[in-house]
Amino acid sequence: MKIAVTGTSGRIGRAIHFALCQEHDVVGIDRSVSSVTTHLGEIDNYQLLTKAFKGADAVIHVAALHAPHVGIYDDSEFYRANVEGTSKVFQAAADCGVKTLVFTSSTAVYGYASQHPDRAAWINETTIPQPKSIYHRTKLEAEQFLEAEASRNLKVTTLRMSRCFPEPAPTMAMYRLHRGIDARDVAEAHKLALIESEEDYRMLILSGTTPFSRADCKALKQTPEQVLQHKCPSICNLFASRQWELPESIDRVYDSSLAQRTLGWTPSYGFEDVAVLLDAHIPEVLPENAAENTISE
Repeated sequence: MKIAVTGTSGRIGRAIHFALCQEHDVVGIDRSVSSVTTHLGEIDNYQLLTKAFKGADAVIHVAALHAPHVGIYDDSEFYRANVEGTSKVFQAAADCGVKTLVFTSSTAVYGYASQHPDRAAWINETTIPQPKSIYHRTKLEAEQFLEAEASRNLKVTTLRMSRCFPEPAPTMAMYRLHRGIDARDVAEAHKLALIESEEDYRMLILSGTTPFSRADCKALKQTPEQVLQHKCPSICNLFASRQWELPESIDRVYDSSLAQRTLGWTPSYGFEDVAVLLDAHIPEVLPENAAENTISE
């Protein structure tokens, strides 16, 4: 297959390119130079997109402004990149005869729905988003545009990925149980989403496999150590061996079981892998004493 990937100069775009390039002809589009970007320009440049998409079987649309850009770029730039850019990607893909579009979105669109005063929020595909920031709003608006425009001629899969930033090792390891995911697992899910769907449009959450259930939500918010000792004692042992502190509260759980069933996908890189990457000095994981990432999802 020929696959065009937007945003290949970013972390997730590069991971997706790497997952695909051994089996497929992959072209990359980004406004920043990288070794896997073959077409340079803005994501709302229709002429650039049609040039890159010519002859493509599928498009994976990763390019966007993200949460770290909030407060740096004007709101109008978020709309141009995230909403108008997505519209141009869809138009160019349709005009080039592309059959499949996979859109990389974010669980950040849930916003206020991820917060509850006395229990952890259980988030799945039926949860109604309550966006907070311009980033959340524009990603959700892009999703809504694609859902309205998807058809038998150009089918769309939206993948809402959970937190995937480089962060201090204890934070990242714990997040892998309830609100985080490895970039390699994100890439594998995108690869599987290219298999033709019977639905014109579908939306799926990508997050690490969780040992928790809805019945754990109150205890996760109030007494998480008890739940962790019962449901995942191995992470308690890991934290104890490294003198890391367990969280005082867990505020949300992203349920990716539908994506796992639908795509035949299994997240492979859990909390154990975070420790492996840390010990190997891989910069995807920050040392435990690094400053906490304050980027809001």
